[in-house]
Amino acid sequence: MSEYSISQLSREFDVTTRTIRHYEELELIAPARRGQTRIYSAADRTRLKLILRGKRLGLSLEDSREIIDLYEPGKTNIDQLNTLIGAIQTQRRKLTRQLDDIGSLLKDLNRAEVDCVEALKSNGPNNL
Repeated sequence: MSEYSISQLSREFDVTTRTIRHYEELELIAPARRGQTRIYSAADRTRLKLILRGKRLGLSLEDSREIIDLYEPGKTNIDQLNTLIGAIQTQRRKLTRQLDDIGSLLKDLNRAEVDCVEALKSNGPNNL
């Protein structure tokens, strides 16, 4: 298929039509118009797919735009791939920091819970 309606893309990618219109407002995709009807091309569909993939990876819409805009058909796209690798590495570092923070928080919660249980025990068996 070379043309898609907004409802077809919405169903295919399990996103709302409002989301797709938002991406259009941000000029991430640019459908043609037939009157009031939006007509999405295969390229728009591919861009939407890449935007949603970037979102799943935790990339901002601007990061996704930058990476998608670097694509040049028929070329090696080394700049695009290097930019994507950089964005992935940045996201991985961010998630690793968050994971470390969560681990520390869990240790603090466990320690606080043990302290509370011990305090209850020291106040006698009727307080358990």
